[in-house]
Amino acid sequence: MAGSMHTPRSTAAIVAGSNVAWQQALWIIAGTTLLRLLLAASVPLLPDETYYWEWSRRLAGGYFDHPPVIAWAIALGTAIFGDTPIGVRLVPILLGAVASLAVAATARTLASNNAARFAAILMAAMPLSAVGFVLATPDAPLLAAVAVTLYFVVRAVDPRAARSASTLNWILAGAAIGVAMASKFTGVFVPFAVLLALVLHKELQPQFRAPGPYLAVLVASAVMAPVLLWNAQHEWIAFRFQLGHGLGAATRGSWWQRELELVGGQLLLVSPILFAAFVVAIQRALSPKGSPQRFLLAEVAFFCAAFFVYSATRKPVEANWPALAWIPALVLVAASRPAMRTMWERRAAWLAGAITLVLVAQVMVPWFPVPASRDPVAKAHGWKLVADSVLNIAAAEQAADVPVHLTVNRYQDAAQLAFNIAEHPDVFALNIGVRRNQYDLWPRVTSRASEGHTMLFLLDERGAPPDSLPPPVARLAPHFASATMGALLPLQRAGETSAQRRVWILRGWTGTWPDDPNDPLKTP
Repeated sequence: MAGSMHTPRSTAAIVAGSNVAWQQALWIIAGTTLLRLLLAASVPLLPDETYYWEWSRRLAGGYFDHPPVIAWAIALGTAIFGDTPIGVRLVPILLGAVASLAVAATARTLASNNAARFAAILMAAMPLSAVGFVLATPDAPLLAAVAVTLYFVVRAVDPRAARSASTLNWILAGAAIGVAMASKFTGVFVPFAVLLALVLHKELQPQFRAPGPYLAVLVASAVMAPVLLWNAQHEWIAFRFQLGHGLGAATRGSWWQRELELVGGQLLLVSPILFAAFVVAIQRALSPKGSPQRFLLAEVAFFCAAFFVYSATRKPVEANWPALAWIPALVLVAASRPAMRTMWERRAAWLAGAITLVLVAQVMVPWFPVPASRDPVAKAHGWKLVADSVLNIAAAEQAADVPVHLTVNRYQDAAQLAFNIAEHPDVFALNIGVRRNQYDLWPRVTSRASEGHTMLFLLDERGAPPDSLPPPVARLAPHFASATMGALLPLQRAGETSAQRRVWILRGWTGTWPDDPNDPLKTP
């Protein structure tokens, strides 16, 4: 009798321990989210974040650079907390929690609650997610939607799933991947990789005889419809820009240097040990004789990573671009055999966490000896003082009862200036001699100004020829009664100057404007 009573108690203990592991995963995700919120509230917005905030003030079905989900996410957050850093970043941070929860749930589906806890630990420690999910960029909704997509696809292709449950999971996966593609166009790699997996793995091929995958395509297309409609109305400008951005004419320089830069960026954002674990896990799961669910995840990871390896042969690849490849790879590592999890858990998590702590410390206080001009975080600092100085200059000009319009040359400066002025006025990016962007599609300053008006022109003069007008000012000067050099305003972090902007005062607009041969609707 005693022996017969021992097994139920052992089983109950195992189940209880397993449930504790899942609860710990949830607590890890909740704690990480809280820390990200605290960090987000204390760090100024980066230029790209204020650019997307500008989008959120003019909601649409698409934008020059990306699809619209990030704009709608920011609009929701600022509706709650106002035009503040935490308002801009609120929803992207919550989407980071969704991504972590989906990754943990997928690992739980494939393996166990312990695997889910490991996945939550890795998502909390990995620099790519730990820091990346603090920022209001399109990567946050992209990665969250991809993680949710893979969760539902893994459940949909489970051979034990009932047909109705499989169909429902395919439909939900279609909705999620539609959101991913409406966040960033690279989301389209996931359905292509899933299709390839269905073709290559014998146990996945019966999915073609079920309605689920076709319904997923229909649902995803419906979610993407506003994005497609907006682009059709704007001559497919966002698609053309992104294709040229990633697959345009080959850049000068060595392809192998770009490949090394790509790998180096991944080692920093993922951590070296975890990157190695990803590669091993993908390679092992790619066997067509193995688990169909793991094969599918490995195919998505491999397909996405391989595209950017190819892209680097032509153009530099930014470190965050391959991020969607590491979502399925992380699931595979977390859901690996317990012995392998034990081997990698401490090493990978500790190293990733250490790198994350170093990055977070540098974000909060510039303790590492990086020149401010090369510190990407420094780009967020000093704009409040610059905005105050510009306002004072504008007030002095308006004392003569002449309307003053705020203009800059680059979209990053326009967005930072607009965000850091309390009234959040319209600031116009003139884009003279720089790449086109969303400001080219919005009303230009010439539609607001009248003859005789004054324009304050904020300009980064780096690289301008000495003893002559900077090229943008030289192009504008003939269209004004006078062009006067104003104050030089420093952008500083912790007392160190990272950059400077010059104010030019352009008085007495004549009503004419420099010819712009680069119409943004013709050749992005």
